[in-house]
Order: sequence, then C-alpha cells, then structure tokens
Amino acid sequence: MENSVIHPNAKIGRNVAVGPFCWIAENVEIGEGTWIGPNVTIFDYVKIGKNCKIFPGAVIGAIPQDLKFAGEVSYVEIGDDTIIRECATIHRGTAASGKGKTIIGNHTFVMAYAHVAHDCVIGDNVILVSYVGLAGETDVDDYAIIGGHSAAHQFSKIGQHAMLSGGSLVGKDVPPYVLAGKRPLSFEGVNVIGLRRRGYTNEQIERIRDIYRVIYHSGLNVSDACKKIEEEFEETPEKRVILDFIASSKRGIIRYNPTVAADE
Repeated sequence: MENSVIHPNAKIGRNVAVGPFCWIAENVEIGEGTWIGPNVTIFDYVKIGKNCKIFPGAVIGAIPQDLKFAGEVSYVEIGDDTIIRECATIHRGTAASGKGKTIIGNHTFVMAYAHVAHDCVIGDNVILVSYVGLAGETDVDDYAIIGGHSAAHQFSKIGQHAMLSGGSLVGKDVPPYVLAGKRPLSFEGVNVIGLRRRGYTNEQIERIRDIYRVIYHSGLNVSDACKKIEEEFEETPEKRVILDFIASSKRGIIRYNPTVAADE
C-alpha cells in the first residue's frame, strides 16, 4: 500500500493487497483476499467482493456519463472472484433510472479497456472481451460471452449462455442460449459447445434447438411462435427462460438471416 492514497474510512478486508499509486476513496469496501494492482482508481460508493483482481489503470465508480445524473449518491457493486483487467471502466448508477446501481456478479471477467456504463447489470460467469462497450442500463445474464470490440445500445438485454462474435453491434435483444454474429446482428444457431461445456445434456440442447426452430424457421412472427411454444411444448426450465426473456424484451429480439446462419 506504499505510495497509494487510501482514505482512512475505506473498509479494507483482510489480506487485501494494494499496489503503488492507487487512489481509494472514503466510501469504498473491498472484500478479503482481493488484489488491487498499481495505478487503480476506486471512487466513492463502490463495494468489491472477495478474492477479486483489479489490474493497473482500471477506474471503478466514476460518476456516470449520463446527463440525467444530478450528483446523487449511487453505487457500483462487484461480486466475488471477479477479474477487472487493465484500463477497464465501470461507472456508478443514476437515480433517474430507478436503479441507481451498477452491478457485476461473481466469477465475471471484464477484459482490458472494456466499459460498463451506468446501471448495467452483469450476471455471474460473464466474459466481456477487450474493448466491449456497454451503454447504460444494459443487462447481461449469467455465462454470456461478448466478443471484443462489440457495442451494446442502451437498454439492451443479452440472455444467459449467449455468445456474441467480436465486433457485434447490439441493437436488439439477444435471447438465451444462442450464437449471434454478423451485421446486422443475427441469430446463427444455438451455442451448443458452450452448453455442453456447462453440463447441458443432448436432450436439453435439442429442446432448445426445437424452440428456436419455431421462433426463427417456422414462418411465424415472434408472438405467434411464442404462443405455439407455450401451448405445444412441455414445460422445462429452458422453455421458461426463453419465453420469459422474450416476453420482457422492450427492444425486440435479433432476427434470423439465412445468409449467415451456421448451426442449423
């Protein structure tokens, strides 16, 4: 902690290592076992969990780049065992959003130069590859992977276990379990390899594929496809996750482009 500026009221857990030339504000809480590399800046109203790793140049808890922000108290919360790499930026929430908090879950990996804007909610085991930019109030569910240099429009949603190719431009919501890529961002199939790695059975994966065949290949619009799935498919956790995601989507989900589909 030599050569760093740490406010005496900051709550620093046991076995926390702080490298030189860091600046840690008063209203900061850092969980035990966390490593803070050199030249890290942590502003007020930030809570970081246990056994995290924050690499040089990262800035956490700066006020949001949001014209609605009026100087109010708002927060950043980061879970346990999360890695924030070099020069990543994570901003506080805005009260006008109704949240006032930016959240990053457990075991999540935010790579170098990624940006997480105000009021984003990032789940557990998410990977944001280098130079990903998430605009305000973007939600990224558990186990999603967003390729490098991708950008998400404000209020976008990315479902659990989805995988987006590098350079993706997210203007519509990306449903759970899918592969997405190309421009405009399109459905390319089901993330079969990722699901297998995470313990999904062949039967579960085939049920997911059957659901997306109805949504993207039946010729029905999304509302009618969801109605058909609700009525004709047995109730499973995967079915419920997909239908609930689509029902809650405000931007609509990405489309299928037959010139880029790969999985079917």
